[in-house]
Amino acid sequence: MTTSELQRNTIIGFMASIALSILKLFAGIWGRSSALIADATESLADTAGSILVWQALRVSARPPDQDHPYGYGKAEALASLGVGLMLIGAALFIASKALHEIVVPHEPPAAWTLLVLLAVIAVKELLFRFVMRGASEFDSAAARADAWHHRSDAITSLAALGGVSLAVWGPRWFHVPSLVFADEVAAILASGIILVTAWTLIRPAIRELLDAVTPEMAERVATIARRVEGVRDVEKVFVRKSGPGYHVDMHLHVDPDLTIRVAHALAGHVKAILKEELPSLTGVLIHVEPAESRREPIV
Repeated sequence: MTTSELQRNTIIGFMASIALSILKLFAGIWGRSSALIADATESLADTAGSILVWQALRVSARPPDQDHPYGYGKAEALASLGVGLMLIGAALFIASKALHEIVVPHEPPAAWTLLVLLAVIAVKELLFRFVMRGASEFDSAAARADAWHHRSDAITSLAALGGVSLAVWGPRWFHVPSLVFADEVAAILASGIILVTAWTLIRPAIRELLDAVTPEMAERVATIARRVEGVRDVEKVFVRKSGPGYHVDMHLHVDPDLTIRVAHALAGHVKAILKEELPSLTGVLIHVEPAESRREPIV
């Protein structure tokens, strides 16, 4: 899986989201379904999110340059954060519109809107699996955000399906006229699900943007470095994520009698081994210290 393939997957998801958004919007208007209109609104945010992700993947694929020596990987985290914020906006809009509709008398949705929702759920779940497979292979936060966008859309459509079903058939089956508002209740529940999804995207994006440490990767780096002949110990291993890659800063303890040339060669050897065993490392910065130096715990 390459970045260009991730971009292709995002474009496919983008085109599908546009088609589904138009379908749901017109079906919701003609079929008198607040839940379906709310679902279409979420899909529009989905589409805008796909645009952000596609652009972020293009930017993050750029090689490091003089102005950006660490590369452009954080563009993915920025896109993930943007998608999450758009989801929050969509959720608040859906909830406010549904609350308004509850207090306004209206007819139940048309029964045929259920078929539209079933088709949307199936397509969106397929898109989630398609995009997530590529995101997992490439460890892309932006592509993962895009995949979860499709899953959240499928979930909101599922909630809308339940609400519309109760609104359409509930009064006939249970003889409870108030079930006509189940359509709006489903829209409110869907907004809650969207808020949860938004948080799952925003939290890791913020951690990446703030260079939060990655303890699991740091431990793997330290373990590999300690196995290299000539390395007495390892300390201060800091690993931070940037897009699909990781940057490492670490200190090595070596024999204090080594010359600068030999110590430098040893650091280069450690760096080569780390990059060979951990291909996701895009940058490794090693500081060499004499073994008698005061030790500090690995963070």
